[in-house]
Amino acid sequence: MDPNRLTGFEVELATMLGEKLGRQARPIHGQWDKLLDLLTRGDFELAINGIEVAEEKKRIVALSRPYFVTAEVVTFRKDLANKPTNLASLKGRIVGTLPSSMAERILKNAGADVRTYEGGQGEIYDDLKVGRIEAVLLDEPVARYYGDVEEEFESHRGDFGEVAYAIALRPDDTKLLEQVNVALESLEKDGTLRALYEKWGVWCPETAKLFGEKEADARTPPLEYEKWRVAVGKLPSFWERLTTRYPSMIGSFVKGALLTLAVSLCAMAMAILLGINLALGRRFGPKPLQWVCIAYIEVFRGTPLLIQLIVIYFGLPELGLRLDPFLAGVIALGLNYAAAEAENYRAGLESVPRGQLEASEVLGLTTAQTLRHVVGPQALRISIPPMTNDFIALLKDSSLVSIVTLTELTKTYGTLANSTRDHLGLGLMVAIFYLLLGLPFARLARKAEKHFGKHLHREAT
Repeated sequence: MDPNRLTGFEVELATMLGEKLGRQARPIHGQWDKLLDLLTRGDFELAINGIEVAEEKKRIVALSRPYFVTAEVVTFRKDLANKPTNLASLKGRIVGTLPSSMAERILKNAGADVRTYEGGQGEIYDDLKVGRIEAVLLDEPVARYYGDVEEEFESHRGDFGEVAYAIALRPDDTKLLEQVNVALESLEKDGTLRALYEKWGVWCPETAKLFGEKEADARTPPLEYEKWRVAVGKLPSFWERLTTRYPSMIGSFVKGALLTLAVSLCAMAMAILLGINLALGRRFGPKPLQWVCIAYIEVFRGTPLLIQLIVIYFGLPELGLRLDPFLAGVIALGLNYAAAEAENYRAGLESVPRGQLEASEVLGLTTAQTLRHVVGPQALRISIPPMTNDFIALLKDSSLVSIVTLTELTKTYGTLANSTRDHLGLGLMVAIFYLLLGLPFARLARKAEKHFGKHLHREAT
């Protein structure tokens, strides 16, 4: 399985639209509740992934004519007492859903205790299975694919409302919007959309009404839905997954691991270079420069890395600076870890006795010569061990770049785990990959500590 290869009725719809528009549809991954942000910053031209028709969305993007309408469906465990079969019965209940969704707004208005999950719908139904939440409210296609495949779940249509899906475009893409609407109308009238929905098992009375169809029942069997049920409806034994499924996924994990390593190495190189300059500026620079360095270190150490990444990726385009996802991830990680590296190097510089600086001055060495031949080598012995430890931490923090459409190791795991409903086995698999990436640097850190420890011990004796 490949996390970069998407499947589903909307994936096929995107391909059909591409053919109608004379373009090649190329999918780009993005976190569902950030799709409109990614669209407006220019990462892609169309957003097609259950984009709900809502007034607040119309204020920031252009929406096509609806191509699908469905009911909101509640799913709960069959053994649950006082089953929530209507909107009023959700009041005070712990209910899971996706963030920024129509279902979330419905639940809040109903007085439910709402829990949202940014990791995807798979996590919501997993929490329902173990009893962390009492019910799930989501669109019927989601309930059908993630809820109905579990024997212990029961889904119910009630007075929970309905939601319409549309394609989102940037507000100024008026010509493309017109072309998309024409293409959707053509696909609707010639029966292509109905056939598509029936194949995936999502044809429903609400969409039939949208299309003006009198017949709400499907005419053809849901072949793709049945394939889904066979693939993920019942999790194979661990031994079967270990011998058949997991080997086929190694290639995807290797790709994710290579991207994780590339981002981490580039970010660490930036952090080291900037950190050295910050440490030198704080230790030997004039007062104004020292204040600037201190302010930088405190700001980047005192604010979350995730916020820094979001500001760099989504905020800078507002100032006219639009960065590539890889570059944005490297810069965010590099700027953040530069603050930590600066403190490592400052500690190394301050470990050198003051008398050696004075002796260097007596010998007529310049500041640069003193740093290079006297202070630098001694400070390096102190700084290298924590620097290698920081790289291991950065390697794990690089998982945050998944929010800027990069499919690194953690994103690969999340995508595969959601699609196969196998969080435990794949979680162990991705943990092994992180361990394999970090072990060489952990060994390097131990060797550095041992080597420089011996050197310092000889000096002390």
